[in-house]
Amino acid sequence: MASYVESSLTKGERVIYQGRISLWSLLPHIVIGFLLLTLLIGVLFWIVAAIRYFTTELAITNKRVIAKTGLISRTSIEINLSKIESVQVKQSIFGRIFNYGSILVSGGGYPQAPIPGISNPLIFRRAFLDMQEEAEQSKTIPASV
Repeated sequence: MASYVESSLTKGERVIYQGRISLWSLLPHIVIGFLLLTLLIGVLFWIVAAIRYFTTELAITNKRVIAKTGLISRTSIEINLSKIESVQVKQSIFGRIFNYGSILVSGGGYPQAPIPGISNPLIFRRAFLDMQEEAEQSKTIPASV
């Protein structure tokens, strides 16, 4: 079964960078699940963490940023690179220590599109900025005659 990102690529579009949810961002669910394991409710916390981890897809393509979350109820954010005005990274103290955080994408009709709990958020932002700069440069280079 193809992933959401792969199935939504358009003609000529290719994935530049794929991000993942950090297991550290799911640590509260894992710990609470362990503490409540004797009541068997803990397994539900582990299931929630696993569903969030395995059903979240994050990608930067040569044309847009794609984020998809959810198993039964799906939420997706797809914003063209040319429409994005800013990308912010938010990290808590633990996020800085364990290298995870949230990305906030702004612009083009999306006041803020959050992508929470991403692993290596600074690398994700750098990949986005590199791709956006490359796209801008390709627009300014005149075609040879």
